[in-house]
Amino acid sequence: MSENQAIYPIATMCRLLGVSPSGYHAWTKRQPSRRARGDVALVAEIRSAHEASRGTYGSPRIHAELAAKGIRVGRKRVARLMAAAGIAGVSRRKFVTTTVTSGGRQAPDLVERNFTAEALNLLWVADITYIPTRTGFVYLAVVLDACSRRIVGWSMATTLATQLVLDALDMALATRRPKRVIHHSDQGTQYASIAFGHRCRQAGVRPSMGSVGDAYDNAMCESFFATLECELLDRRRFKTQGEARIAVFEFIEGFYNPRRRHSSIGYLSPIEYERQIAADPDALQHAGVLAAVKDKPCGRPQAGPSLTAAARAGRTHRAGRDGRMAPPGAEQKNGPQQEDIMTSNPLP
Repeated sequence: MSENQAIYPIATMCRLLGVSPSGYHAWTKRQPSRRARGDVALVAEIRSAHEASRGTYGSPRIHAELAAKGIRVGRKRVARLMAAAGIAGVSRRKFVTTTVTSGGRQAPDLVERNFTAEALNLLWVADITYIPTRTGFVYLAVVLDACSRRIVGWSMATTLATQLVLDALDMALATRRPKRVIHHSDQGTQYASIAFGHRCRQAGVRPSMGSVGDAYDNAMCESFFATLECELLDRRRFKTQGEARIAVFEFIEGFYNPRRRHSSIGYLSPIEYERQIAADPDALQHAGVLAAVKDKPCGRPQAGPSLTAAARAGRTHRAGRDGRMAPPGAEQKNGPQQEDIMTSNPLP
């Protein structure tokens, strides 16, 4: 009625709509309700939290962010206000996988798809991904702690030489200084090389590998790469490899490790989760991959071993994991390398 009052008389529109003129005029002078005013203030907080997450958070993480600020509000109300305001998180896209073997298994599988770690530095998962730029591909290798989901080591290079994974492992070793940690990866030639096996033995790291052809065996690291693609790579196009390096550094060290909330660890960030563990080791649930992700209907049984003392002592089981599909022009991740392949002798 307000929009059309310059064309039609108020009294006429009220009569046609069955509204009294006095009621309409009283409504125009009435102040917004307390609920409406609260929604306006809440939308402002939601926008702030959404912008702080680089536009990636959906309603569950926004709800956790508000709760951390002491704002008590229902998750459904947050979802309703976000939808009304046109605020949405990003969703992960599906990707195609391929299988390229480089020979027989070079290390046993000590994980068996169970990524539940009882403490920090018991299990690390590692993998490599491709990042496209206008000047060529740059490759990212990461090492992730299964307990806290923190990226403890990472490196970037323009080729898929073994030094890429060695640098990521060396960073993890320098920052964490573990004792007999399990390092789980696929059977890529970089992880199966003599140089990588020698570095593991030298540092007391126990290598673990899944068989080729199944992404479920390295699901936790695949989950991180899906997050990286969804929240960074799909939303930006890099002109140079240097620009990509800076963006990845800012994502991992400036957002993912210190700030990004994970549902599997109580909507805490990896660094905050580790601080909570240091303060009270028994207070929080350990991070893990859901059974629906770990197991397929025709695959292995859902009940699998955890990283107990028996598993850490050297129990071996067959596992599987596939490689990511390389974009056109990228090196084959599991393709032939100049480096020799490590021997199959596991660590003592």
